[in-house]
Amino acid sequence: MTTRAVRRYRSEPVTEDEILTCLRAAQQAPTGGNVQPQVYVVVTEAEVKAKVAELYRTAFDRYERSLPDPTFRSPDDEASWRRTRASSRHLADHLDEAAALVAFLLPIIPWTPSDDEGPMDIGPLYASVYPAVQSFMVAARALGIGTALTTVIRIHTAALLEVLGAPDHYEVAALVPMGRPAGRFGVARRKPVEAVTHWEQFGNRRR
Repeated sequence: MTTRAVRRYRSEPVTEDEILTCLRAAQQAPTGGNVQPQVYVVVTEAEVKAKVAELYRTAFDRYERSLPDPTFRSPDDEASWRRTRASSRHLADHLDEAAALVAFLLPIIPWTPSDDEGPMDIGPLYASVYPAVQSFMVAARALGIGTALTTVIRIHTAALLEVLGAPDHYEVAALVPMGRPAGRFGVARRKPVEAVTHWEQFGNRRR
């Protein structure tokens, strides 16, 4: 309930053992057909973090400029949006201050089976990676470490793979910064589950 995006970090390090604990949890996550496509690249050295951070910042700059002007249903919605926007901007400008960056990579492989009736959409391969990302983040939360699932750096996939020394037949599922949170963990403001849950048929709500 309190594993939320943490984008502001204190200067304290995280240990290699803590990172490995989180990665072991990630590796136990379920995958389709037990394919286990993900590999991890952990970055803790300041020079490499700075290179990744610069790619992230320029990707976020481009993404941020593309966002439409928002509309709000209430002052609370506007305040929440502004907090999230400021937090995301802070992360873009201070990514290198995270104690570690973990890139979740997956190989580019054919993932659409076919038969006599044609191709079969069984879902993207990413669906077998994101459970690992969430398990990683929950494990980090249990250790008092904050994380955030980010994907905007995919804008610069080729450059990131070069920085990480990864083959070009891989792609980025997520880049997860981790560090001791500058704020506190808490239950995030979300839509009530009753408002987004339908029973048996779309449109049927229990409350």
